[in-house]
Amino acid sequence: MTRVLITGCSSGIGLALAEAFKDAGFDVIATARKEHDVARLAAAGFDARPLDVNDQSALLRLADDMPELDILINNAGYGTMGPLLDGGTEALQRQFQTNVFAVVGITRALFPALRRRHGLVVNIGSVSGVLATPFAGAYCASKAAIHAISDALRMELAPFGIRVMEVQPGAIGTQFARHASAEAEQVIGEHSPWWPVREYVRARARASQDRPTPVAEFATALLKAVQRPKPARLVRLGNGSRALPLLAMWMPKGLQEKALRRKFGLDRPL
Repeated sequence: MTRVLITGCSSGIGLALAEAFKDAGFDVIATARKEHDVARLAAAGFDARPLDVNDQSALLRLADDMPELDILINNAGYGTMGPLLDGGTEALQRQFQTNVFAVVGITRALFPALRRRHGLVVNIGSVSGVLATPFAGAYCASKAAIHAISDALRMELAPFGIRVMEVQPGAIGTQFARHASAEAEQVIGEHSPWWPVREYVRARARASQDRPTPVAEFATALLKAVQRPKPARLVRLGNGSRALPLLAMWMPKGLQEKALRRKFGLDRPL
């Protein structure tokens, strides 16, 4: 039976992927950070494991208990919202710790298991890494880093028979916007020079739910992409996942910035 390990299965994309792969007959190892989420996953019939992707000792324990692995899906992550200078380096470091450094950490820990099975690494990026927007700079940067890391890993892991797929979702129907809004509220305050445009910050946090693709539909499509004899190096799924990269490619950068400044209330002095 093909074994797949998925990080961040407490809700959203991770949970939907776990359900889709389980229904397709895969041996699914579903990981989550919080104990009650692990218990809920176990009750649903998954091989549920506790995993904080930022805990190096936890990664090593997981690797010791994982002699072979066919597919690793690096899904765990979150979105920091708000002006970059308001969040500062601390917010940026936290964003990269979970969204970027942890991807390298878990892939490194599970490399021997993947090597034995000539496995597949699936990294969940985002179209936000292709087209950066105001008030999501840390998140956009982390996903752009995932795209570069995926390209480098693909070449470096090829001699070991390990393949790498990068996934760039568009708008997907999850709780991402709610969590992102909560992150934004931690930053928004009267002390900020961007306080006059706070409603635009909130609008950016909600943007991922602009006519979203149902998460189950996304999971089914990604399952099909993974099952292909030669999985694609790049998969774009969900509303906006194709249009936004085309916009970033063909629209002059100056016009992009002008349109985004207008959209987010940054086209006039504050």
